[in-house]
Amino acid sequence: MGKIKKVKDEEFEKLVMSSEKPAVVDFWATWCEPCKRLDEVLEEMAAEYGEHVDFFRVDVNESQQTTSRFAVRSIPTLLFFQGGEIVDQAIGSISREVLDEKLRGLLRSA
Repeated sequence: MGKIKKVKDEEFEKLVMSSEKPAVVDFWATWCEPCKRLDEVLEEMAAEYGEHVDFFRVDVNESQQTTSRFAVRSIPTLLFFQGGEIVDQAIGSISREVLDEKLRGLLRSA
C-alpha cells in the first residue's frame, strides 16, 4: 500500500481529524472494481504528495461507523480534509489529472 495508511474507526479521529497536514481519505472495499482502478492513481499521488499530504484508506466493510459518519453512499469516495474539516470530495473513479488538480487546490488552501 505504499504511503497510504489503512485507518479504522477507532483511529480515525486521532490520525485524520487531528492531522497537521491536509489529508485525503479513500473510502473503498476489496470487492469494488472502480476502487481497484483508482488505487494505482492514489499510490502515485501518495508517492508524489506524501511529504505534504497524508493519505488514508477506510474499508467501508470494516469501518462502518466512519462510513456512516460521513454519509458515504457510493465507493470509491475521496474526502479531502484540512484542519479536521472536509474541504472537497470526489465520488467514483477519477483521473490522475483531476486528483492532481484537487491536491494542488488542497495545498493552496493549507
